[in-house]
Amino acid sequence: MSPTPSSACNRRDFLAVSAALAGGTFLPHAATGDDATTAPSGPTQIGDRRELFVDDALIDTLTGEARLQLHHPVPQELSLVHDADWEGSGSGYHSIFRDEDRYRMFYKAWHLDVQPKKVNTGRHPLYCCYAESDDGIHWTKPELGLVEHNGSKANNIVLNSGPMNGLNVDAGHPAVFLDENPDAPADARYKAIVRSSKPNGLIPLKSPDGFHWTPMTDAPILSGIGAFDSQNLAFWDANIGKYRAYWRIFTAGVTTTETWKPAGIRAIRTATSDDLIHWEPYHDLTYVDSPPEQLYTNQIKPYHRAPHLLVGFPTRYIERPWSESMRSLPEREHREMRSSAVQRYGIAITEALLMASRDGVSFKRWNEALFRPGPERPGTWNYGHQYVGWHLVETKSALPGAADELSLYAGESYWTEPGSAVRRYTLRLDGFVSANAPRTGGTLVTRPVVFSGDHLSLNFSTSAAGRIRVGIERPDGTPIAGYGLDDCGDLYGDTVDRTVVWKDGSDVRSIAGQPVRLRFELTDADLYSYRFETA
Repeated sequence: MSPTPSSACNRRDFLAVSAALAGGTFLPHAATGDDATTAPSGPTQIGDRRELFVDDALIDTLTGEARLQLHHPVPQELSLVHDADWEGSGSGYHSIFRDEDRYRMFYKAWHLDVQPKKVNTGRHPLYCCYAESDDGIHWTKPELGLVEHNGSKANNIVLNSGPMNGLNVDAGHPAVFLDENPDAPADARYKAIVRSSKPNGLIPLKSPDGFHWTPMTDAPILSGIGAFDSQNLAFWDANIGKYRAYWRIFTAGVTTTETWKPAGIRAIRTATSDDLIHWEPYHDLTYVDSPPEQLYTNQIKPYHRAPHLLVGFPTRYIERPWSESMRSLPEREHREMRSSAVQRYGIAITEALLMASRDGVSFKRWNEALFRPGPERPGTWNYGHQYVGWHLVETKSALPGAADELSLYAGESYWTEPGSAVRRYTLRLDGFVSANAPRTGGTLVTRPVVFSGDHLSLNFSTSAAGRIRVGIERPDGTPIAGYGLDDCGDLYGDTVDRTVVWKDGSDVRSIAGQPVRLRFELTDADLYSYRFETA
């Protein structure tokens, strides 16, 4: 059940050369910012899939003032406060997904009682709890009547820690998902990955309804090749027809059942499986242009609007020494009390990043925070803040008539009474990163691609004075007659789905199936994604 190591495919930092077209001559200039990838060996078959800018795998050049711009989710209302007696100030590790007309959330319930020189975690066992919503915005905790706490089953506990069919389940490190494997049997429609207390490893669980769980194995999986002291997860990847798992490791030291002496930094390991039980050789994640950093969670899953892209929201963990800035952060007295128990409990700060991959091993990790700790207020700028739930969901906009948006959920108020909380954040569809240019303008040219479909649709935003124009070219840069920049009408507005129209119309079937480049001319505009579609 435990695979052996395999060397990961390392990618060198790329985009060393780009070009500006001036007087018919391509002029080399150095790429800037975080752009990095490995050039494909030939035209990329994109078919009718949606392409985003979370990596630069399909970007050849960015010229003028064009750049890739990271966008930050906008904070909204609190979704839940974990203030029940069986929850508490250490609750987190949320799993969120849409299940037909219902949104489901599963999470760790735990309490941290901070006192001078100690932290008591014994108020209750580690539980896995459940909440649900009709819209992804307003959440409730139903009374499930499944697990007894303090003599009563009137609670929303789904899973208790302890013995289960001969295994030792740690319910406080759950990752729950709706299994999208078309061959998943009815009694295993829902899956969960939980930690095995002893021996070291993970336990895959199955359920017909998300409430009644049974182990899928009689021994932990992936034993001996991870630390697992985080939210470890797995999911069905339709791109490869296998399950993928991602779990916590330390880059040095020993983290076995018998010996717990971690060293190095917190990192992420992955492997694939046909059945969640038997695993192929593992790989350690690599990053095209990022420094070594402590990554506490990974939160990786296929992005539902472009499932060939695996998008993650890892937690960056940083310890900063005591200083005037540290003492100026919120809840100084409580921070100092936490540090009196364990130094890092008071001086560690967490935030969330964005990363994306096309092969599941090599990731483009954006080095700037996607979720900063934000405005200083109680419950923020601490260890446990901005842990993003696994994963995002699509919800209605608060603006009548506006397009749906993405909702992401992140933790706050860790450590403090009455309990930790989870806040909803919103982002436009596909809105992680845009190709952006100011009023002075810029141009993005793709590498050669081969598409299918009869029209090109864009997700974009401009100012009232801005515009986007699109040209389709041969791989050598020659404009295709009728599809050049000068043939394209100005695109302006703010929409997630606008068809590009050239002087002879929008039909691109005559050039489908052959290698082309796309030239996007941007003026005071953001381009979030593009897709060739069939009406």
